[in-house]
Amino acid sequence: MGIIIHVDIDAFYASVEELDDNRIIGKPVVVGGKSNHGVVTTANYVARKYGIHSAMPMYMAKNLCDHLIIKPMRRDRYLEKSREVFEVLKTYTDKIEKVSIDESYLDVTGLGYDENIVYELQKDVFNKTGLSVSVGLSYNKFLAKLASDWNKPSGVMVIRESDIPEILFPLDIRKVHGIGRKSEEKLRNIGINKVEDLYELSHEFLANMFKKSGEEIYNRIRGVDNREVTPNTMRKSLGTESTFEATKNKEELINYLKEFSKEVSEDLIVKEISGYTLTLKMKNEKFKVKTRSKTYDNAIYEEGDILNKSMEIFDEAYEGEKLRLIGITVSNLVDLNIRQLSFFSRRKNEKN
Repeated sequence: MGIIIHVDIDAFYASVEELDDNRIIGKPVVVGGKSNHGVVTTANYVARKYGIHSAMPMYMAKNLCDHLIIKPMRRDRYLEKSREVFEVLKTYTDKIEKVSIDESYLDVTGLGYDENIVYELQKDVFNKTGLSVSVGLSYNKFLAKLASDWNKPSGVMVIRESDIPEILFPLDIRKVHGIGRKSEEKLRNIGINKVEDLYELSHEFLANMFKKSGEEIYNRIRGVDNREVTPNTMRKSLGTESTFEATKNKEELINYLKEFSKEVSEDLIVKEISGYTLTLKMKNEKFKVKTRSKTYDNAIYEEGDILNKSMEIFDEAYEGEKLRLIGITVSNLVDLNIRQLSFFSRRKNEKN
């Protein structure tokens, strides 16, 4: 049985802003575009008490809190602090899977650590970076991530095999990895709201309702998750999307693309990958999904490049209808370092 740790930096972007400006500590802070058509990228925990959350339009956030402090994105600074955190994590194990700029799994199986490692790691990160992290420890990825989210911020939680399944019963079904919005809606329609309700459903029922993901859900709430921590595995794609109140306000939709371009670029850089294919996804108010993809000669990873190409695809594909979801994905991925070496080699040959 493995020993898996999940580490999540608490309200990362907002926490970095508080670290750099102690005058805003204890006040409601968000990071994002300042205009009314901007979008909240991160909200600190004070702002969340007002009902503010990420992907919320900024005008709504301002209406919820009239003394809200809005900080613009500082991508380079967040990347710098993210690297500092990962440098600390590397002192515990080299088996680290970067999920995003502020989230990771560590496999410390067989390294002789006891459960106190979660407290040591949390204290170590704070002392060396000034940032608070929530840490979960368990014997698989699903439970470790669940544990890190248990009592945020600055949370520490250990989930043991003997805790399963009872410890999961009070949790809302949306906490279960593999249950997305559509699956959640289907389950709630038949009165399944808590994991305890879900536990009563048979393997056959879930498999019939959700196919392969139904089998995974059945296993996970029983403490079974065979996914490994994979530090060097190249992902097939990387992207983000958001559902919102249906709108055809083009400026508002473009603002989502701007925020997503920043987020995807940061994740690509942290994971040291880039991609040749960009896909735009749109869902209209009647739930009809439209996707458009383009593959380019040069791999992309920079924010401006992703945004410009997203805008080109959007301008070609958008027909003025009301949208309730938009998202972008970069695929056909390659190692960023290899891509850069190839680029410099080609430039050198061109000069010669």
